Amino acid sequence: MTSHQAPSSENSRFEGSNVSALPLSPSEDRQWAMLSHFGAILGCIPSAVIYAVFRDRGPFTAQESKEAFNFTFPLTVLAIVLNILALLPAIGWLFAIIAVVLWVTMTVVGAYAGIQANKGRPYRYLINLRLMK
Repeated sequence: MTSHQAPSSENSRFEGSNVSALPLSPSEDRQWAMLSHFGAILGCIPSAVIYAVFRDRGPFTAQESKEAFNFTFPLTVLAIVLNILALLPAIGWLFAIIAVVLWVTMTVVGAYAGIQANKGRPYRYLINLRLMK
């Protein structure tokens, strides 16, 4: 087998580039910040993904997605534990009810925070662990 090398001008376009992502516009910054809070309906994953992708592109998105993650991460872990405990035969129904109440609370509070972020107002949850600084 022989190796075939392309001419250098053709091959140069496939080499790494130093083009970085463009900063978010103010409306996009608010939009992604809002979506990070609205993602509470699915737990902590949406805010973590938004923070990882957009933290260097928009300061408001970085701030609000970090706040949303700090709020939803402990509650997501608690919801997983409650759903596992809901499988217990005698008292599982009690854990299932608590898990549903937790999910509804996380969804409603996340929706309110998302509305505030969409208006450009930073939102601080009343009870929040500052896990990610």
